[in-house]
Amino acid sequence: MNVLGVRRIVELAKKIRNLEALVHISTAYANCDKDSVKEVVYDPPLHPSKIIDAMEWMDKDAIQVLTSKLIGSRPNTYTYTKAMAEFLLKEESAGLPTAILRPSIVGAAWEEPLPGWVDNLNGPTGLLAAIGKGLLFIMHGNIYCTADMIPVDTATNAIIAVAWYTAIERPKDVLVYNCTSGQINRLTWGAMESSLRENFIVNPCHDMARVPNPRFTPSMFWRDTMWFLDQMVPAYIMDFYLWVTGKKPIFVKIQDRLSKAVTTLEFFTSNEWHFHNDNIFMLLGKMSEADKHTFCFDPRSIDWKKYMINYCLGVKQFVLKEDIAELPRARIALQRLQRIQSLLKVVAAVLVWRLLVKRVPVLHSLWNLLLSWVQFLFMKVPRLARSS
Repeated sequence: MNVLGVRRIVELAKKIRNLEALVHISTAYANCDKDSVKEVVYDPPLHPSKIIDAMEWMDKDAIQVLTSKLIGSRPNTYTYTKAMAEFLLKEESAGLPTAILRPSIVGAAWEEPLPGWVDNLNGPTGLLAAIGKGLLFIMHGNIYCTADMIPVDTATNAIIAVAWYTAIERPKDVLVYNCTSGQINRLTWGAMESSLRENFIVNPCHDMARVPNPRFTPSMFWRDTMWFLDQMVPAYIMDFYLWVTGKKPIFVKIQDRLSKAVTTLEFFTSNEWHFHNDNIFMLLGKMSEADKHTFCFDPRSIDWKKYMINYCLGVKQFVLKEDIAELPRARIALQRLQRIQSLLKVVAAVLVWRLLVKRVPVLHSLWNLLLSWVQFLFMKVPRLARSS
């Protein structure tokens, strides 16, 4: 679809009389196998036409072998086919007023139509919903890496501006625009982690499974360990409770779906890229002050703290369909859940300690020594008080 769809669009565009502009929406991660991504179309290792022809006669096993070799260090076929589509567009759109826009990770709206507006679970939005509901706690990621996000209205404004400039100037070459924020208004995954934890506590969701507490870890071993202990074990316990009470178990299935979604994004939360933005700033320089305000796509205007507050509220309101007016009730429910979790942690700690004391002789001896010291102090303190 990413490749053949582009070819069909180009064929259609060539039949349109008085075509003003053809703007192709790619992704900044089309060339994620490179640390530094310039605003150019890169040549693929194999011509797209050869791959398309080969797909017609190769069987599934051969296609899988070829695919793994072609994508190389890329995390999936999506980013590879996006790069192929760019190359095919550049080759086959000769004579057409064509441009390519590469947004990074697209999130909720910054200003339009409403701050925090979002209408789907794509990209990070689905994970935010899972975090807000107390279903997702651990992800593989580097808190010091850039979370290169771009609000959906910022990307939309950039598309309009690119179409305008392409129609007016009609550049001879296909211009590429990296619509990203990381180099000019940096947000890290660590800052996002803290922001999500804070915002979903201040403005909690209804019917949370557990208290939201998202965290990133650079260790895959620790991620897998904590996924089992902090995600799967509680899911099995909650499903057992649902089964005992005659309800349908759902939490293990939810965790399985979350695992697939998280795995898809972890490549991007664990790495960092340098996206060049020369053409984006050239475009800004060509616009009037009035147009810059109306069609603002300058990432420097984004206040990430305010953006994340609105994003979390937007997920709650527009995705989870929860009434903002019911926030006081949600906060009371969160406080109750916090007390229950604290009590369960104390009970679990006591049970684990009692088990260890019984099974480990050294701990048993230390426990007896501690009890004897406590008993000694209780007997000694009253005597010291009377003597003084």
